[in-house]
Amino acid sequence: MARGASLPITIRQVTKGYGKVLALDRVDLDVRSGEFLTLLGPSGSGKTTLLMVLAGFTRPDHGSLLFGEEEVIRRPPHKRDVGMVFQNYALFPHMDVAANIAFPLKLRGTPRADVARRVEQALELVQLGGYGARRVDQLSGGQRQRVALARAIVFEPRILLMDEPLSALDKQLREHMQIELRRLHDRLGMTTVYVTHDQREALTMSDRIAVINGGRIMQVDAPRPLYERPANRFVAEFIGESTFLPVAASAGGFAHAGRVLKVAAPPAATGRCLLMLRPERLRILAAPDDALNMLTARVEDVVYQGDSVLVQAVLPDGCRIGVRAVSTAAAMATVARPGDTVTLGLAPEDTVILGEG
Repeated sequence: MARGASLPITIRQVTKGYGKVLALDRVDLDVRSGEFLTLLGPSGSGKTTLLMVLAGFTRPDHGSLLFGEEEVIRRPPHKRDVGMVFQNYALFPHMDVAANIAFPLKLRGTPRADVARRVEQALELVQLGGYGARRVDQLSGGQRQRVALARAIVFEPRILLMDEPLSALDKQLREHMQIELRRLHDRLGMTTVYVTHDQREALTMSDRIAVINGGRIMQVDAPRPLYERPANRFVAEFIGESTFLPVAASAGGFAHAGRVLKVAAPPAATGRCLLMLRPERLRILAAPDDALNMLTARVEDVVYQGDSVLVQAVLPDGCRIGVRAVSTAAAMATVARPGDTVTLGLAPEDTVILGEG
């Protein structure tokens, strides 16, 4: 299957309400041509509603939607020429695999001689070569997901939309399919918008991630800066594990418990602010280190979690925090025990100050 020309997507002031509830609140978003962008947020955040607006299944109350330079906000779904993979796959149970994949080609009047060739190409692309005669009920969940994907790409759309397509799969298969979908995207180059509530899935697969809450875009960024420099507390809490400590503005910057914090770069936050603590960025110190920001804590519990060990500790003000380390034999031999008082270190480059909003 040849790499087709992808299209950028431009979303401007898209608003959708249901009664007094705003599912989408003046959303502005640009999806670059050929990129893999994930809409990430909790249930009810508006991410699926936005995807349905892109697909044409939901008509917004207000706003503009461009595919390339064409306004499509009033164009019906079957004329938008986008590929769609649904959460439940939406395969036709009375058709075999080949007929399911061929369906969008027949709708578009593709010559019969081309249909079989393109169906087989799509099957090979999703690693299901030779499965065309199988019935849908003879397939595993992972195979059905691949058939749904083959059907979505067989007509070579320039935009591909996916609504939590891996949510029904078990953990191991889901993680495998994340990598497979990413490789397929890199090969085909289609502009892809993917919906999930799984932050690890979003970090694994995406060029950029748009975090949504309450119908609004909270932050759009590449995975690493999104994780390491979240724009606000909501993004920090939703992407990874975090604890937040109040900090006060001081002549030297920001201070916690009377100590001015060392930071690698001046924070953009103003007003009431918080120090974000990621468990994997803290470490238990054998001796004080003035190059680090230091906290004193009492160990409450130590939890072995296979690839890591989580130390749960309490600060003098009663705030509970976690410290995570790789569970090597050396680490397990020196790990603190419940009741121990420990000194925790946080590097200046890992010291992130956020606004409370």
